[in-house]
Amino acid sequence: MTIEESFYIGYITKTKGLKGEVQVYFECDDYEELEFESVFIEINKKLIPYFISSYKIHPNSTGYFYFEDIDIIEKAAKLLKKKLYLPLSKKPERTNDEFYYTDLKGFIAYDEKLGELGEILDVHEYPQQFIAVVAYQSNEIMFPLNDDLIISIDEEAKTLHVDLPDGLTDIYLS
Repeated sequence: MTIEESFYIGYITKTKGLKGEVQVYFECDDYEELEFESVFIEINKKLIPYFISSYKIHPNSTGYFYFEDIDIIEKAAKLLKKKLYLPLSKKPERTNDEFYYTDLKGFIAYDEKLGELGEILDVHEYPQQFIAVVAYQSNEIMFPLNDDLIISIDEEAKTLHVDLPDGLTDIYLS
């Protein structure tokens, strides 16, 4: 399994108890709809399968998992901060009216003051926040994607209009 054949769901935040239980923080929207028989954990840039013996999902974007062969806290501690993936075949289907920040890749970003910024090259997903990466004046600039900065999104025209804070682009251009 490669990263291209899978999708990111979250990461392991901490251990719980002495019997190898770990807490997972989900960074995907539909985590409650996912089916868990096994997950792939990224270790040294490779995806390693881990079979799940039991789990419990919570409404606060977390879940507690027991993996087969991880039966003591020392083994579980080695998995802290590791990213979790599932095969693309397990990705929940979206309806046509659902739109995610990651769908903005390829859109043209416009700022209220600066005008056209450029194409959104990538959207990075971080805990609690999405960041757009844009090619602007031969430099890559980044800005958060949130309701405070986004003025409008036109899916048909593939444009994103934002109102960036004063001086944000100056950080990247100096």
